Amino acid sequence: MKKALITLLAVLATASASFAQGYHYVSPHFRSNGSSVGGHYQTNPDRNFYNNWSTQGNRNPFTGDLGHRTTPNHSGNGGGYFGY
Repeated sequence: MKKALITLLAVLATASASFAQGYHYVSPHFRSNGSSVGGHYQTNPDRNFYNNWSTQGNRNPFTGDLGHRTTPNHSGNGGGYFGY
C-alpha cells in the first residue's frame, strides 16, 4: 500500500509539473498582410513585461538570443498594458 501511494504521488507530481510550463508552441501561420511567420515558442501571456524572453536581462532558452527590450510596448496594439 505504501509503495502504491508513493508511486501515485510521483505520477501526480510529474503530471502537474508538465502543465506548469511557462511557454507554448505557435504553429507557422500567415499574417493579415501576407507575410509568413515560422513556427516558434513563446512565453505564456501573463501581463508581466519582465517575464518575457525578449526583455533585457533574459535569454530565450530555444535560440540562445539575449533579450533586448527595455520598455513595454504601449502602442495600443490590443495586447494589453504590457504589449503582448
